[in-house]
Amino acid sequence: MTAQPGDGAAVRAPELTPEHLRAGLAAIDPGMAAAPHAIRVVRAPGRVNLIGEHTDYNLGFVLPAAIELEIRIAFVPSDDRRVELTSETTGERAVFHLDAIGPSPGGMAAYVAGTAWALAEAGIPTRGLRGMVASSLPRASGLSSSAALELAAAWALAVDPAAIPPLDLARICQRAENAYVGVNCGLMDQFASACGVAGAAMLLDCRSLAWRPVELPLVGHALVVIHTGSSRSLSASQYNARRAQCEAAAAALAREDPGIHTLRDVTPAMLPAVATRVDEETFRRCRHVVTENGRVEATIRALAVGDLAAVGEAWAASHASLRDDFEVVSPELQALVEIAAAVPGVVAARMTGAGFGGCTVNLVARDAVAALEERVLAEYPARTGLAPRVYPVDAVAGAGFVEEG
Repeated sequence: MTAQPGDGAAVRAPELTPEHLRAGLAAIDPGMAAAPHAIRVVRAPGRVNLIGEHTDYNLGFVLPAAIELEIRIAFVPSDDRRVELTSETTGERAVFHLDAIGPSPGGMAAYVAGTAWALAEAGIPTRGLRGMVASSLPRASGLSSSAALELAAAWALAVDPAAIPPLDLARICQRAENAYVGVNCGLMDQFASACGVAGAAMLLDCRSLAWRPVELPLVGHALVVIHTGSSRSLSASQYNARRAQCEAAAAALAREDPGIHTLRDVTPAMLPAVATRVDEETFRRCRHVVTENGRVEATIRALAVGDLAAVGEAWAASHASLRDDFEVVSPELQALVEIAAAVPGVVAARMTGAGFGGCTVNLVARDAVAALEERVLAEYPARTGLAPRVYPVDAVAGAGFVEEG
């Protein structure tokens, strides 16, 4: 995609109010217009990972935050066990019967049907529905639109979703993506969408699944997500190759030290020994994961004492490690980080997500957000030929019913 004059701006979310969604559903299904207050609305946020990249499937630490960019489903429950959902944006449909789900149909329907399948597998009572899906989340951006769709679908499909502990619901949705959709993701995305805490990030230990909120300095600072304008190009084969390298290294180390199960069990002091047991490229993958876990912990310590300079150092080191050791930083991501780092008031900047396109995340003094946006819009298209999208976001609560009023 080539940037056009005037392209790129701070993006304002499309209207997702209950009133707008009810009207949209009634337009799709005129029968809904007769009883608009029977229409319920659920929401599930996307997420941005502040630090801890490619550590989740190595059972390490991650620090995501749920963000206000989200997916909503307006729906009316039905007694016929039939599910019909239509995307407001694309017109794509998901249509299936809860008692005859069948194999993955692909597309949006795969995530909805997979969630229904996983809920049933977990023994959760489900219901049919007629509804519409609306989103403010950019697709293929690394902000977890698939996990948000799964969580929103779970809240719409489950008869009593509020009775399901959020972490359990996250694991059910992960099961849907792993076993039904066929994507071998970790738990982080579903966890963040299910368990989000307003004003905070969440530290998750991906081995024990223990987690706690980590307050963010959002009175004087803002999170700014910047989309490269390029969809993530990290193919499944590239992702799987990196994951396989990590797993093979852990297995090789376990042959001499049975206490090592994943790279989570490898300490920085053990890295010289790792270098003698694996090839050079695999060693660099391992070094990223081992040191990234340390950077998550360093970020949390720095946030606790208000040392934002240390936060910036940890994020910069994370980005460099993802670029040089894990090799998932595209030229576009690198350009955005370099531009942001030169703007006064930008405390921290790094790529976020799996890599090769998608987004960067920035911690920015609130009075510097406009300057960051201006600099990105002025410099990035000239460097890349792409139109960036700038999203100032808040950290929000996890999935649930939309409060009226």
